[in-house]
Amino acid sequence: MSLTLLIKSRKWRLRYTLSKGQMIAALAVTLGLTFIAGRAVQSPDEHLSRVAYTQTGLERQKQQVTDLKQKTEQQLNGMLLKLGEMQSQLHRLNALGERLVAQADISAKEFNFSELPAVGGPNTELAAMPSLDSSEDVLQRMDRLMQSLDIKTRQLKALESVLMKHHIDAQVYLAGRPIGSGWLSSYYGVRKDPFTGMPAMHKGLDFAGEEGIDVVATGAGVVTWAGERYGYGNLVEIEHGDGLVTRYGHNKDIKVKVGDVVTQGEAIAEMGNTGRSTGAHVHYEVLKNGEQIDPLPFVYREPQVQ
Repeated sequence: MSLTLLIKSRKWRLRYTLSKGQMIAALAVTLGLTFIAGRAVQSPDEHLSRVAYTQTGLERQKQQVTDLKQKTEQQLNGMLLKLGEMQSQLHRLNALGERLVAQADISAKEFNFSELPAVGGPNTELAAMPSLDSSEDVLQRMDRLMQSLDIKTRQLKALESVLMKHHIDAQVYLAGRPIGSGWLSSYYGVRKDPFTGMPAMHKGLDFAGEEGIDVVATGAGVVTWAGERYGYGNLVEIEHGDGLVTRYGHNKDIKVKVGDVVTQGEAIAEMGNTGRSTGAHVHYEVLKNGEQIDPLPFVYREPQVQ
């Protein structure tokens, strides 16, 4: 299939023949040019749609910025409130530390809570800050307050250790009974064994009473045993220093653990009937340099005046 074009005039004649492929190509080019020309000339409705879409996007972005601004202001206000709480806590720590130092009669030079200690490195002193007109200023002041609070906390822990040491030194003196109520039911020395009926050495004192009553430490010290031990049942052992150790056996329940620091008169267990026992009581021992001694002199000892 082909198409022949014939153009004539008085002086010349032009004849051109198009093949099938050439006709298809020409048609495609014509349609493409028509489509492009149609897109180049858009209707007013299409322009209005594009403008409306752009305006909607701008309004959405504006709302997002507004929301972000409000959220930032709320966070900044929250940071300011937290900053005020931290400052109040710092003032309370200072007041508490100064009061404890005064009560313990410790040199103020050792624990001066009115100023930060001299330490190395940058940003260790609480310096004056500029006005709080930005979140960056607030964050910087909060960081400095956190450093100050950390230092004050360490100071208080050190002061607590000093006070506890003073307290223990005053209470390490053994005196009194290991129970608040009850009676002395068996003495230190040779007696008839309640299980075999044969004479046997009893290396402590037995205090009988109602099961579950408190067993108390007879002096301040550090717990070195808190658990079951053969013959003793549930046993608490306390080291008091200067070679003195006390033991409290046959407990129903133990209230302390190894490593605990206990004070004189503190409840360390509940009276029970565990181990080699015939009834509710506490077996009380005093050891001097690893050897059991008669606890009776300590039981009737007058408490040391503090």
